[in-house]
Amino acid sequence: MRILICEDSVLLREGLVRLLEDGGHTVVASLPDTAGLTEAVDEYDPELCILDVRLPPTFTDEGIRAALELRSRRPHLPVLVLSQYVEERYASELITSPGGALGYLLKDRVADVSEFLESVDRIGQGATVLDPEVVAQLLTRRRQDDRMAHLTERERQVLALIAEGKSNQAIASLLFLSEGSIEKHITSIFQKLGLEPDESGNRRVLAALAHIERSGGSPQTGSAR
Repeated sequence: MRILICEDSVLLREGLVRLLEDGGHTVVASLPDTAGLTEAVDEYDPELCILDVRLPPTFTDEGIRAALELRSRRPHLPVLVLSQYVEERYASELITSPGGALGYLLKDRVADVSEFLESVDRIGQGATVLDPEVVAQLLTRRRQDDRMAHLTERERQVLALIAEGKSNQAIASLLFLSEGSIEKHITSIFQKLGLEPDESGNRRVLAALAHIERSGGSPQTGSAR
């Protein structure tokens, strides 16, 4: 897979290049900031873009704004955003924005090389992969929402796992349940959240989390756990 990286830390940037190329991918461009990002995407036509949330010059939201612009200009281009902390405002903007495959992971996840490469592969193939910490904070913050209050503890577990990109089979294995039981839980979750049935797992996950976010008002920036 052809991958473009936008990360200001030299050590992390070079580490990602080495890790991804050792994993069989090709890093077509490695940028320290968003200057020239649009031109690089047009020139190299990557199959996945990896961006840090906080980039020069202000180290606030340059990366997230670049990711949102990429999703707007190239809806089918998978985007993976890396963040130092769980920042709910930025996660919410991505979740509620239109676009294709999406990943939002904490940088700590890179340390687990095999899991990180698996996430990269899944995102490149069209999956949605959200960091468990992001999902946990969004669900916890909205636990008092009327519709969320109707979910059972098991249904919350299932919703969190599908938001992390887990397949029904993987969820069944993790929770020691049958796939049929997982499908019933998922059907119940979306009925309780008032969401229309959707055959696409990614859109289903994003629709659920977007619903949670929109029903909660303006999200606030989170902090590290």
